[in-house]
Amino acid sequence: MSEPTLGAQLAAFAVRSAKDGVPADVAASVHQRTLDVLGLCVAAHRLPTSAAAIAHVLDQGGHQQATIVGSPTRVTAAQAAFANGVLAHSLDYDDTHLPSVLHPSASVVPAALAAAEHAGASGELTVRAIAVGLEVAVRLGMAGYDQELGNSVFFEHGQHATSITGAMGSAVAAALAYGLDEQGVLDALGLTASMASGIIEANRTGGTVKRLHCGLAAQAGVNAAQLVRRGFTGPPTVLEGRFGFFQAWLHGQFFPDAVTDGLGSDWSVPGIFFKPYPANHFTHTTVDAGRAFRERGITPDQVAKVVVGVAGSTVRTIGEPIEVKRTPETGYQAQFSGPFAFATGLLGGGGLGAALDDYSDALATDPARRELMAKVDVVADERCNEIYPFQFPAVVTLTTTTGEVLVEEVLTNRGGPARPLSDEELATKFSDNVTGRLSDTAAAAVRRDVLDLQGAGDVARVLSPLAAPLAAMSTLIPAEESK
Repeated sequence: MSEPTLGAQLAAFAVRSAKDGVPADVAASVHQRTLDVLGLCVAAHRLPTSAAAIAHVLDQGGHQQATIVGSPTRVTAAQAAFANGVLAHSLDYDDTHLPSVLHPSASVVPAALAAAEHAGASGELTVRAIAVGLEVAVRLGMAGYDQELGNSVFFEHGQHATSITGAMGSAVAAALAYGLDEQGVLDALGLTASMASGIIEANRTGGTVKRLHCGLAAQAGVNAAQLVRRGFTGPPTVLEGRFGFFQAWLHGQFFPDAVTDGLGSDWSVPGIFFKPYPANHFTHTTVDAGRAFRERGITPDQVAKVVVGVAGSTVRTIGEPIEVKRTPETGYQAQFSGPFAFATGLLGGGGLGAALDDYSDALATDPARRELMAKVDVVADERCNEIYPFQFPAVVTLTTTTGEVLVEEVLTNRGGPARPLSDEELATKFSDNVTGRLSDTAAAAVRRDVLDLQGAGDVARVLSPLAAPLAAMSTLIPAEESK
């Protein structure tokens, strides 16, 4: 008897977990990630691109099946998944798995919630579906992680693993919410592989297309599960086949053991890194280094030169072209700037150390920050290369105007297993994201009900406080970046 295909093994794991449950720490992590995503969806309403995505969805019309966060008009499940996925990823504040370097929750959670609301699935099943969808996304991402290369093959090819494997995880989560069996889950993977996509050039040179990626992934997953319900099928060898997922995306350079080793017993979900700061994750340890210099009493007028040492693979995202990274024109560009991250840390930010208000257009072009950023170089550091991509470390060397050389090493990321955010810190992040848009009563209800999602009879009731127009706030981060 031949061994089941990789897709069949994932499908069996998915259905078994939906039936038998997931470990308590995995379920607890899902609750926190769901709350994190919903807070981000609320916060993202400040963006013109969010308004554009929601308006695009509302123009489509259709049956009222699921909730868009911040909209009183219910839409089809696939449309809700798209809109909420766009919202969840648009602020670059969503969680990250390492070393695959992908953001799984921003697609999987919206897809699962939309499908569950449409299907009338219980909160218990929804938590299990999210857990399995996250696990599948991460494992497929890890199948593209080359240990010798020390990086994701997806990333090296310019592909956004977040949207590619996120679509696959979303499909599994949606399939479970709709009650599909093993064959149905496998078919959903088979269909979604023809929809998954995403490139990351916008990280380097601008454009807002990346904000769409998790929405498109979530939408693809829900569409695939619905089409399977209507009889469409996919290839059983969708992953490892000669013309399958790994051949198409990775040119056959993949690691199948990452998909199956410990499947069902070793869960990746609790180890996914929460983001404490609303910026590209590569910049976070540089923010921390800036904060550490600030705590040592260093002020901007004392700075003569700063060298931010990071893993070589991240320099092209946060340090190139250096002229652009030193002079971001928008808050969105600033989120991908190593020099701006250092300035934010040194000058002091809000929230957990850097908040959404710290990435405004006004601060991106602030003369004091520009003066400081002009002194910052971003270079490859060998010690950081050895650690990356299991962490995104920074070794920051600061030379003062008196010639003193000071060094801050931040070798682990805050929000990951080595430096976890506490429940109180995650609550602070949620509160910061919804303050001024949700009433205190609504915010408390969402937090209470999401953290008890397993006990909910249905998802619609949990989402109901979010199914209303949100209070207006000023736009802090614009839709358009300079090209």
